[in-house]
Amino acid sequence: MRAFVLTGPGEFAVRDVPEPLAVPGEVVVDVERVGVCGTDLEFFTGDMAYLHQGHACYPMRLGHEWAGRVRAVGAGVDPGWVGRRVMGDTMLGCGSCRRCRRGQQHVCEKREEVGIRGGRAGALAERLAVPAGSLHALPDSVDPELGALVEPGGNALRAARATGAGPGDRVLVLGPGTIGLLVALFARAAGAEVHLMGATEDSLAFARSLGFPHAWREDTLPDLPFDAVVDATNAVHLPALAQESVEPGGRLVYIGLAAEPSLIDTRALVLKDVTAVGILSASPGLDATIRAYAEKAVDPRPLVAATVALDATGAVLAGERPPGAGPGPKVHVDPGLM
Repeated sequence: MRAFVLTGPGEFAVRDVPEPLAVPGEVVVDVERVGVCGTDLEFFTGDMAYLHQGHACYPMRLGHEWAGRVRAVGAGVDPGWVGRRVMGDTMLGCGSCRRCRRGQQHVCEKREEVGIRGGRAGALAERLAVPAGSLHALPDSVDPELGALVEPGGNALRAARATGAGPGDRVLVLGPGTIGLLVALFARAAGAEVHLMGATEDSLAFARSLGFPHAWREDTLPDLPFDAVVDATNAVHLPALAQESVEPGGRLVYIGLAAEPSLIDTRALVLKDVTAVGILSASPGLDATIRAYAEKAVDPRPLVAATVALDATGAVLAGERPPGAGPGPKVHVDPGLM
């Protein structure tokens, strides 16, 4: 089968590789759609921390935001999975440690991460092998495009819920990228008044096109009481701005990661009686995200700017905008396109 292989920083090839086998406990999926994510870009540049911590190494196959149909099942797996459209949890815990037993496999110390950590091959290929226990079935109303948006959506849903915001609350989301916009969509669906802050006029104009009129640059951010602030950026100074901007008694949600350590003043956390929450992984939010998409409570389709073939993946990772791409921040790959 054909697969996109990252061989080093900025180095890649689309290769013919052996097809995966449905070993006991696992399934093989025909991949229909894969999202290109900021984590993939960090691997492409060589900046991803896992490369320097021994959790990942080249060559590797990226792709953790995916949807497809089950092609084959291994021993011990319900054959009823065959033919079903699915997406899968990125985080694959060991299953036996204290964290896994508590349902927190996404922070298992020994976890694999599909397309990211532990050598587990990702979905940028025609087919993918994953444990059957990681699968989440998609209803007919959730097509491959939506299915590949479940994983980022699960992260965003968790962040939106962590704000505790609803009708009468005002939420500020820092960063109108894919995750920030998804957070905004989920927070709006919960009834909150949502403001976004971004760095470029194009990104803010796109946010406004999604029905978010309160879109600001850092130097135009109004002095308003924000009941919750979500930092969905990689800017080292914005976690502190989030802390400054949140109302006393409010909630801070950190889902973005900067390349360098960020500093916040814990004295302000205490004196403002603020709750700060960190979000890692979509795992606990996947089923709720699928329901939200199926019920049309949230529509993330406008975020997808283009869908390209496997051969165009390297150019996308290198920062090239696909010809005819829309204004959204997300690019999808269809391994079946030629």
